[in-house]
Amino acid sequence: MDETERRLALGDFLRTRRERLQPSDVGLPLRSRRRTPGLRREEVAELAKVGVSWYTLLEQGRDVHPSHSVVENLAQALQLTPAEQRHLFFLARYDPLPRSVTEDEQITPALKAVVNALDPNPAFVLGRRWDALTWNRAADLVFHFQDFCPPHSHNVVWRFFAREADPENPGWVKQAQNFVAGFRASYVRYPADASFQTLLQDLQEKSDQFCLWWEQQNVQPISEGKRTIHDPILGALEFDPMTFVTPVAPDLHVKVFVALPETAGRLAQHLARASA
Repeated sequence: MDETERRLALGDFLRTRRERLQPSDVGLPLRSRRRTPGLRREEVAELAKVGVSWYTLLEQGRDVHPSHSVVENLAQALQLTPAEQRHLFFLARYDPLPRSVTEDEQITPALKAVVNALDPNPAFVLGRRWDALTWNRAADLVFHFQDFCPPHSHNVVWRFFAREADPENPGWVKQAQNFVAGFRASYVRYPADASFQTLLQDLQEKSDQFCLWWEQQNVQPISEGKRTIHDPILGALEFDPMTFVTPVAPDLHVKVFVALPETAGRLAQHLARASA
């Protein structure tokens, strides 16, 4: 993402956040009939205490430079969530500089041992681009990471849209939207990583649903919450997922699907039989 793309992304993000709000949401009266959804630009400018023309240039992706206090005012005016606030500050270049891209994401023997020790709870390590870098036996049993899914076989976002697409299933739609919002939050942190752009282009070509949700500009951290996975052999598996930042590197996250007792028992039995 170069400087022009950054400014356009900032403008698009502000526009989509503006369009989701109504005057009543922010304590403003409904002054006249509206032809477009959400707040008007002049209303956001009023709430953020900036000029309408200046805000319009900002939303159009022009070369204007909001101060830190103005960005704070915009975040408050648009009622952004904490994740959305971080995203806005990254786009406005006020968070710490994006991390440099290293050639390799190293998995230490100690980290791999920890992941393996979590059986029968499926666990894997996610890299900055949401690639599964290592996983335990339970994770391979449930998610089939060793199965090929080219051209991004180990990327969990790609695998989800390429292998599990079920847009008629409300549960799938919710999970897919969470993936897109989390992936966007990661994407903006690494503007120098060309592999992100390649993956993004492939996802956009693969899935119309991904394109739709990507354009909505939603951002959030990696989502948690109970999840049920239906396996053709093991049946319904129930988990309470948790995500941890590793002490090895802040770019690596350990994703643990904590199995509910009945699910843990079935997974343990299956893994024991496979080892016999």
